[in-house]
Order: sequence, then C-alpha cells, then structure tokens
Amino acid sequence: MRADGRRAEEIRPVEIEPGYLRGPAGSAFIRCGATWVLCSASVGERVPAHVTRGGWLTAEYAMLPGSAAERVARGPSGRGKEIERLIGRSLRAALDLNRLPPLTLTIDCDVLQADGGTRTAAITGGYVALVLALRRLRAEGVLGDDPLRGPVAAVSAGLVGGTACLDLSYQEDAEAEVDMNFVMRRDDGALRFVEVQGTGERGSFDRSQLEALCELAARGIAQLMEAQARALACG
Repeated sequence: MRADGRRAEEIRPVEIEPGYLRGPAGSAFIRCGATWVLCSASVGERVPAHVTRGGWLTAEYAMLPGSAAERVARGPSGRGKEIERLIGRSLRAALDLNRLPPLTLTIDCDVLQADGGTRTAAITGGYVALVLALRRLRAEGVLGDDPLRGPVAAVSAGLVGGTACLDLSYQEDAEAEVDMNFVMRRDDGALRFVEVQGTGERGSFDRSQLEALCELAARGIAQLMEAQARALACG
C-alpha cells in the first residue's frame, strides 16, 4: 500500500471539467490527485513556414508561481521547453494534420498545483481541449473532414522500492529508482505507443521490469481515456 492508500496498479482520482474557460475555442481543467492543470486550445490563422499543406499544432507549458511548495519563477525554462515539445508531439499524433485547414492550434497548459505527473496530465487534459476546439471549428464551418486519428493520453510509471507503481506522486517520483512517462493513442480499439520516456534515476532495469511498467501504463491510460470520453460527452 502506498502513502496515499493506493495499490501499486492504481491511478490517482481523475476529474476532467470540459469548457472551463469561456474565451478559448476549447478548454479543460484536469485534476489528477493533487496535480491540477488548466488546458486551453486557441486557433490562429497562420501556420509556420515549414508547413506547406494542412495545419499545425503546437503547445506551451508553464507552472504558476504558487503551484509548488517553493515559488516557481515566471518565464521560460529548459524543463518547460522540453515539456512543451513533448505535449506538442503527443497531441499532433492525435491528428491528421493534412486534414486541417491552414491554421495553427495552440494548446496552453498551465499548472495550478503540482504533485508529480504534470506533463502527463497536460497531455491528457490537452486532448480534451483540442477535441472541443475542433468541434467549434466544425460548427463554424471552418473544418470539413474530421482530422482526429484517435484519443491520446499519458501517464507515468516507475520502480519505487523495487515495486512497479503507476501514476507517481511527487514524493514517489523523487524516490523512484526508475521513472518513466508513457504516451499512447487508441487505434482501431488497440492502444499503441506514441512516446516513451524512461530513466534509471537510481539504478537500472531489465526487460521484465520494463514490460511490467508498460503493462501498468496501458492499464492506466485506458482509464484516463474513459475519463476523457466522459468529459467530452458532457462538453
């Protein structure tokens, strides 16, 4: 039993509130335990120079100053830029960009409170904001063909005290021998990997341990996709 009472294979309680903001084309507020992230999707009329067909998606990420025990400084950071790139790659995997008109979708992810797994929560909540933005574009007649390829969600997993655990809190992440982040997409009913990030923070891991973590991640992501579907049914 973990410090918060969860079993090793359990994710934290997840709540996704769609349409949290009035201004953006789409938005969602996601709570994964004590990690809270506000996600919004905005639409721009231009695409980057390298895009010669279809549209584009990019992401921005920030932790608000009061999101952690010690004040987080405003402004860009190397960690934040790395997370932005991950969010962008992950959510582009949810789209056939060639089916978009020449516009740019920007997914903004702002961490209100951090207790581990902020990047994975941002991806999971960002997908809901993205879908809501696409619905608005379709309703406005801007979007014709459906560009969605399948839902995308993300979760962490790691070895903590030699035990494979799912959806690590900050304390677990700090103590983990191995820390991994998994991003997956559902294709024709099957979960497939989009990206895997993994590091042996305080040790190494073998193939059987990697497979155990992959299995846990798939189980957790299936539950997160159920939460996304519930939110989108209400959005």
